[in-house]
Amino acid sequence: MAKPDLLESPGTKLSESFDLPWMVVVHNDPVNLMSYVSMVFRRVFGWSRERSEQHMMEVHTKGRSVVWSGGREKAELYVQQLHAFLLLATLEKPPH
Repeated sequence: MAKPDLLESPGTKLSESFDLPWMVVVHNDPVNLMSYVSMVFRRVFGWSRERSEQHMMEVHTKGRSVVWSGGREKAELYVQQLHAFLLLATLEKPPH
C-alpha cells in the first residue's frame, strides 16, 4: 500500500497543526529555587528582572505560566532550552 504524499496536499491537518499559535508552559516543581527560575527566564527569553519574576511567581502560585506563544518550531526550541536548564516545560495547543 502506498503512503500518501503530504507534499501534494498543503491544506492538510498536519500543516494546520504547525500553524497554530503553540504555547510554551512552565510548570511548578519542588526542585528549582524561585531565583533560579527567574534567572532562566532572563537568559532564555531576554526578559527584564521584573517580567521574569512575574512569570516565576505565576508558576509558584498557580502551578504554571504561559511564557511564550507562537509558531511550533520556535516553541519547540524554547521548550528544549528550558529543559536544558532542568525546568519542567511543555508545548501545548491553546484551548479553543
